[in-house]
Amino acid sequence: MAFEQSLLSKVFATNIGLRREAPRSAGSYERELDERRGTETRLRKMLASEEALLRQKDELIHNSEVLSMEADHRLLNGLQMIVSLLSLQSRSESNAEAAEHLSTAAKRVATLARVHRRLHALDGQESVAFKPFLQELCGEYRSILASDDRREQTIVVEGADASLPARTAVPLSLIVNELITNAAKHGGGIITVRLEEPPEGGLLLSVCNQGPPLPEGFDPAASKGLGMKIVKALVDQIGGELRTGRCKHCGGPEFSVAFA
Repeated sequence: MAFEQSLLSKVFATNIGLRREAPRSAGSYERELDERRGTETRLRKMLASEEALLRQKDELIHNSEVLSMEADHRLLNGLQMIVSLLSLQSRSESNAEAAEHLSTAAKRVATLARVHRRLHALDGQESVAFKPFLQELCGEYRSILASDDRREQTIVVEGADASLPARTAVPLSLIVNELITNAAKHGGGIITVRLEEPPEGGLLLSVCNQGPPLPEGFDPAASKGLGMKIVKALVDQIGGELRTGRCKHCGGPEFSVAFA
């Protein structure tokens, strides 16, 4: 019993000793305070540096937007100048056939300028009602076909009403531009632009025409044409998939883009 009490006393005394902290000198408190002040100073400098970098980034973005707006403005002014010169030349041309060609070229350039304005009207928008936008865009392309004396060709827009993010709608619009140009060049009859919601999910944008079918084994990825390279790059940009085949509606060649 005496042995147990002695052992407990030793253990209790040891625990009390562990809990008791050694007294600190005023110098140790000063050193700790200096370290904390140094850490705070370094953190403030790092924060100031990060804020300066963010301000520089904002300035660069702003400058880039200003340069883009200026470039667009100059491009539109340049297109308008070309239209004016072509129109002036067509009115002063004595040869009727040459005058008609100049007038047609002026109308085509004017239509391209309007298409450019429509595409850049999406800048700053979060989302786009895509079918109405496509209908307006294709209306401009119909004007181009008419100016090229291809009145037997027309463009119709069909399919679902969908609201798309602007970052997806702009590349899709450029894809439609290239595919309509391709269909007008190589196909015939009605060109149909269709936006569908397939059963497997996502969306499917297609352009077809009533022309001859695509060559056997046609691979758009292997195409050397600039237009098809542009289409492929834009499809990759939105994370989509480019498909080719025969349209189930008109039986003509069809290019389609599946995307989420």
